[in-house]
Amino acid sequence: MKSNDRRRIFVINGSASANSSNHRLIEYIEDLTKDYFEFTIFDDLKSLPHFDPELSSNNPPVVVSELRNKIHQADGILISAPEYVFSIPSGLKNLIEWCVITTVFDNKPTGLITAAGGGEKAHEELQLIMKTLGTKFTPETTLLIQGVRGKINKQGEIIDGHTREELWKFVEGFRELV
Repeated sequence: MKSNDRRRIFVINGSASANSSNHRLIEYIEDLTKDYFEFTIFDDLKSLPHFDPELSSNNPPVVVSELRNKIHQADGILISAPEYVFSIPSGLKNLIEWCVITTVFDNKPTGLITAAGGGEKAHEELQLIMKTLGTKFTPETTLLIQGVRGKINKQGEIIDGHTREELWKFVEGFRELV
C-alpha cells in the first residue's frame, strides 16, 4: 500500500504519564499498522485548559479548535487509556468534554483500549461515553488489557503471547472498521 493510501488515524493517549504503558502500546500498534495507517498521536492532555462550557461553543481556545479539527479530519480514532480510581483519567474526560458540543466524533470509526491493572470500570465507561458521542466501534475494536505492566516491557515489546494475539485481532478489527 502506498503511503498516500494509508488511512489517517488520530490517536489519543489517555495517560498523563510520560512513557506510560499506554504510550508503549500505541507505538506497538503504530508499528504493526504502518503500511495501512498514518498516526497522529495526541499525548499532551495537560496542554488542554480545564473545560469551560461557556467557551466551548462560542470562543474555544485555539488548542481546542485545533484538536477538534484533527479529530474531524481523521479517518478513524484510536484511544488507549489507563484506569484511575475506577474511571477514565480526568485529562481524557476533559478532552472529550471539549468535543461534546460538536459532531467531530459522530459516526467516526473508533478503537478503544483500556490498559490498566484492572480496568473493567474505565473500559465500560469509555465505551458508554464514546457510544453517547456517536462513534462507531465493535466488540472487535475494543480491548481490555488487565495487568498491563506485566505484559509489556520498557522497550515496548509485548512479552505476553495472549496479549500479542489479542492486539493482532484488535488491529484486524480496527482495519476492517476504518
